[in-house]
Amino acid sequence: MIRILIADDHDLVRETLAAFLDRETDFEVDVVADLESALEAIRTNKRYQLVLLDYSMPGMNGLEGLAAAKEASDPFPVALMSGIAPKAIAQQALDAGAIGFLPKTMAAASMVNAIRFMAAGETFVPVKFMTAEEEEETNELAKGLSPRELEVLGGLCQGLSNKEIARDLDLQEVTIKLHVKTLCRKLEAKNRTHAAMIAKEAGLF
Repeated sequence: MIRILIADDHDLVRETLAAFLDRETDFEVDVVADLESALEAIRTNKRYQLVLLDYSMPGMNGLEGLAAAKEASDPFPVALMSGIAPKAIAQQALDAGAIGFLPKTMAAASMVNAIRFMAAGETFVPVKFMTAEEEEETNELAKGLSPRELEVLGGLCQGLSNKEIARDLDLQEVTIKLHVKTLCRKLEAKNRTHAAMIAKEAGLF
């Protein structure tokens, strides 16, 4: 039996992924909604063969949460997933010892295969995601935007509200509103939807 811990504050993501894993006969899945609960679960049960953490959930504080989970879970691996983190964060996570990085844009069935791969001790990160982000770094539109603005723009492209983006980035909602206003000015967009359209047409996301 492969024991997996999924930590994500988005109920739909957490429960959907758990449901897909539960369909497999060899997975046993526990779910929690924040880093503190994840660390408690790990310390209570040292036998998780893979811990999968949402990069932006409460308590993570960037890659500090990864380090804490790795220490608690040792010798078993820890991986990150995110809907908005760019390639640079994925690479930093791998450099910090994560066994993998899963974009939430992956199909659920593909995520299951990746999780099985990582639980077996193999590093996983989607090649398409990493190479697409490399294109983003040289994209003319991206050159005029800060890393934080790119993260906010990524949230807009997913159709997330300011509140949801703020939660994902661990920022205040008013800060996101300011970033959206700046993005619209820089991109010469009429509104947030127009900004997302411009970004997608430019190949940023």
